[in-house]
Amino acid sequence: MPTDVSHKTHFFTESVIREMTRRALACGAVNLAQGFPDFAAPAELKDAAKRAIDEDYNQYAITHGAPNFRRAIAEKARAYNHLDCDPDLNVTVTCGATEGMIASLLAVINPGDEVVIFEPFYENYGPDVIIAGAAPRYVTLHEPGFTIDSAELEAAFSERTKAVIINTPHNPTGKIFSRAELELIAQLCRRFDTLAITDEIYEHIIYDGNRHLSIGSLEGMRDRTITISGLSKTYSITGWRLAYVIACERLTSAIRKVHDFLTVGAPHPLQEAGAFALQLPASFYAQLQAMYAHKRETLLAALSETGLQCRRPAGAYYIMADIGHLGFEDDFAAAEFLLGEVGVAAVPGSSFYHRAELGRRLVRFTFSKSDETLSRAAERLGKLKEKLRR
Repeated sequence: MPTDVSHKTHFFTESVIREMTRRALACGAVNLAQGFPDFAAPAELKDAAKRAIDEDYNQYAITHGAPNFRRAIAEKARAYNHLDCDPDLNVTVTCGATEGMIASLLAVINPGDEVVIFEPFYENYGPDVIIAGAAPRYVTLHEPGFTIDSAELEAAFSERTKAVIINTPHNPTGKIFSRAELELIAQLCRRFDTLAITDEIYEHIIYDGNRHLSIGSLEGMRDRTITISGLSKTYSITGWRLAYVIACERLTSAIRKVHDFLTVGAPHPLQEAGAFALQLPASFYAQLQAMYAHKRETLLAALSETGLQCRRPAGAYYIMADIGHLGFEDDFAAAEFLLGEVGVAAVPGSSFYHRAELGRRLVRFTFSKSDETLSRAAERLGKLKEKLRR
């Protein structure tokens, strides 16, 4: 093993998701791999950012977040997430939820600690835990409903368990963790004196009458939960890199120290626009959910017509599809065929698993795209069967 680079870097690769985007751009494929919208952000939000620049919010904000933005975050967290939240004591603004997660882990991890991760998982979590110096412990979400086996989860906890990472609504499956599942996790956190670090970036993208529940609002969890969310997905501004971390004062103090030396701070004018975004009326979120529900049905229909077996997501904007019956060697071979022969980029399912064999039959598609893009993808996917016969 080379000695001039960190040993940690040998335990993970670069992002498969973002690599698929690069390859889609290079070959002209329709990009249903990476979860970002290819349609315009809300006009009123763009206008708010322009106003903030014109009003000269162009220098550093306070490192842990502009006051206007933190106040808006605290108000939203109290009303929507039912979290007891003070803007000065409990909120840290970060450069995306990605930084929020690594800053949180670096702030709480010590050598010898373990962190529980549910698989399939968003691909950053494993590398984040390794970079922070902990050992990941993986617990499988079991198909068909991606449910928790309570005995397996309990067996993953020990006196070394510093944290458990939760992602709800869940990427890549679209699962929404139920109250019973969150209560089970909370019970284990209290029993083993463990932190819950919860990524809730898709909290407003939910369907079929489901409701979002933050584990930090459950009894006994206020002082042992780190809640991470942001504006990227809800407001179609993934390039703005605006997110936040909510935690008790003890944890916030440590998180702010790490955040300060990772990125100093998020862009000031965009934070001012973020404060505007968080004050949009309830009708905005109803329209958001209706829009994505329509896109979900469009892509589900296109995938089903090709013969792919799909998991219907309850939240977020991804669909996991089973390609095991198509005769490919594995998920990477299937994704390669879809990219090169069909012209649609997807993500190999095993990239979301520590035990790669669990994802060999799966690929992930996103429907966070314009209707025109989804129509082009459907047209190309419609030729999948013909191309497989050649």
